[in-house]
Amino acid sequence: MTPSCARFRNPEEKSGANNSDYLIKGAMQAVDMAEKSGFRDVPFMGVIWVVHEAVQRGFWNGNPDWCNLGQGQPEIGEMEGAPNRLRSVTLEPDDQAYGPINGTDELRQAVAEHYNRLYRTGKKPYTASNVGIAQGGRLMLSRVFAAVQGRMGYQVPDYTAYQDMMDYAGARLEPVLIPTSEENNFSIPSAEFASLAEDLDSYLVSNPCNPTAQVIQGDELNSYCQTARKTGCTLIMDEFYSHFIYDGDKPASGPVSSAEFVDDPDTDPILVIDGLTKSFRYPGWRLGWVLGPPELIETLGRAASAIDGGPSRITQRMALQALEPAYAEQETSALRKMFSKKHNMMVERLTKMGIRCLPGNSTFYVWACVDQLPEGFNTGIDFFWKALDRQVMTVPGNFFDINPGGVRTDKPFDQWVRFSFGPPMDNVDLGLTRLEQMLREA
Repeated sequence: MTPSCARFRNPEEKSGANNSDYLIKGAMQAVDMAEKSGFRDVPFMGVIWVVHEAVQRGFWNGNPDWCNLGQGQPEIGEMEGAPNRLRSVTLEPDDQAYGPINGTDELRQAVAEHYNRLYRTGKKPYTASNVGIAQGGRLMLSRVFAAVQGRMGYQVPDYTAYQDMMDYAGARLEPVLIPTSEENNFSIPSAEFASLAEDLDSYLVSNPCNPTAQVIQGDELNSYCQTARKTGCTLIMDEFYSHFIYDGDKPASGPVSSAEFVDDPDTDPILVIDGLTKSFRYPGWRLGWVLGPPELIETLGRAASAIDGGPSRITQRMALQALEPAYAEQETSALRKMFSKKHNMMVERLTKMGIRCLPGNSTFYVWACVDQLPEGFNTGIDFFWKALDRQVMTVPGNFFDINPGGVRTDKPFDQWVRFSFGPPMDNVDLGLTRLEQMLREA
């Protein structure tokens, strides 16, 4: 079987872009310009809007007086059990030049070997031709959306940036919402996906999921991959939280990736997107990758020629150090241990506050419902403003209602909030203490 490349457009085709509106009042921040302008009003993405509002009240990154329980990055400093942070790289003369669109052969091979070591023992290995490199995960997703076409399935809640990307591709993309339910922890069972995939050209999902902390793994994930092979529906698996996996109240033994269930890396219509941003705690490096059939990797590279021109050689040379097997193993193992502790603390204390936490076993988020809190605190946006008064940042749940074109008017996640335990333990502890005091006084 050959990959479903026909479902990706030729990147030279022209496309249009549609306006996008978020449902939360105040999210649209208009630029103060003349009445007539060549620019549309562009909304802030959820987390950026949260930061923007906090900045108006004195927040700045690293401000010890603030607790950012809305942040989308993990703690970036030295961490118990982790190797020393990488701080330097030796530049070579070639580093001053443009690099290959899809990344250097050296880093592409290193990424392939990283996945072969973790997921492909005894199976056909990934090679450099199966890997593309971009300057960050959102940029890699932008390449995907510049090439994809047809009917794209998606679920809600999910990663906020997907909405604008779908709107940008609106001239050739038909987003198809697959409803979820709290009973299924806002995830799509593999049997349901199998029944729908025949009518889809592609399916996009963050797995592990931001914001719900649900992860499709084991037999369920294997079934997803089997369905993709059978139907030709291209799976676009956004796996940026792949190493944040927990087993109950303990760290899991290892990461999760659909790469484990790929039969043939050269033909299976499965794209795996990840990078150094979350699991290696280097968000500022802006280093992301994609694995998939060489034909699709080449297509994404052609799309990149008009979008970004390829990743920095310097960042790629740094990434080689992070992907050294001993370094990568120590870093990601320490990460699971530390973040498992923070996860347990957050769930326990939010629950005692009367906040209903969805069971989750991944990421560094807790997806929680505030419907049982007093009036004035029992919607995501109300809770956000009240917590902001205490210099604590959270993210209202409606931001994760991916709604291309703004066609739906309901607010299914109006009483949900995403809490992040990305900051260091002492800062998460302080934030929870302030929320406890806030609700006691309420």
